[in-house]
Amino acid sequence: MKYVFMTDASCDLTQKQVDEIGVKVMPMEFQIEDNYYQHYPDCRMMSLEEFYGKLKEGIVPKTTQINYMTFKSFFEVYLKAGKDILYTGISTGLSGTYDTCMIAVNELREEYPKRKIVVIDSRCDSAGLGLLVYLAGKKFKDGATIEELEQFITETRDSIAHWFVVDDLDQLKRGGRISSVSATFGKALQIKPLISCDETGKLLNVGKIRGKSNIIPTLEKYVKRDAIDPKKNIAFVAHADNPEGAKELRKAVKGMFKEVQICPIGPVIGAHVGSGMLAVVFKGKRNPVS
Repeated sequence: MKYVFMTDASCDLTQKQVDEIGVKVMPMEFQIEDNYYQHYPDCRMMSLEEFYGKLKEGIVPKTTQINYMTFKSFFEVYLKAGKDILYTGISTGLSGTYDTCMIAVNELREEYPKRKIVVIDSRCDSAGLGLLVYLAGKKFKDGATIEELEQFITETRDSIAHWFVVDDLDQLKRGGRISSVSATFGKALQIKPLISCDETGKLLNVGKIRGKSNIIPTLEKYVKRDAIDPKKNIAFVAHADNPEGAKELRKAVKGMFKEVQICPIGPVIGAHVGSGMLAVVFKGKRNPVS
């Protein structure tokens, strides 16, 4: 292959999935107390069990954007080897990473004028990005040219439907995303935020689910409403330290799709949503209206 296909660790693909499609994954940094770690699909620097264990202890992790030098050094390895690059990563609706990437790319284009560097705003987040990358990776492995893969990603990104339910209101409170009052009342009433993704890739709080018993039926409802040709497509069920919930959700939607794969949520997204989150992402109408 004359080019490399790249993404970043916010995609929450497992190492097995990464190996299957041949995508290169740029690590992303997170901070636990005074220590900094790089998150890779194989979780080499900190296991997910340890990460979520620290969240349950009340430790508030921090995440950072991929910086200019990381982009430049990661890309330059392949440019020096005579490879072109296609990269799609965390959406502009969620992070300013894209803008930082373009600063490095514009400089690299001047240094390597014979090389092609394609950067695409995924407009997808977390497992939604993972599903987009996984589908594109199948095309990549089948020999798609860089132009063909660019076209596929651009045409597919807006048809990745995202539905998330956040369980850990304390983590949202600690991260400054909801007030202490909202967290207290939400816990007392067993209310869970329902989150979707708009056309820019920005996550939106679109509703509330009362009681854990209503989470999976609610997600199932939106799959039935929004999925396009599910019997011909795959879905990802994602979870943040909630494997039993993920198994139950997979069981509920499995019969609708050609295939359903389970993806654990890593520290990059887990730092913000906390333990217990469940999500389903699939090819469908991006319709963030509950």
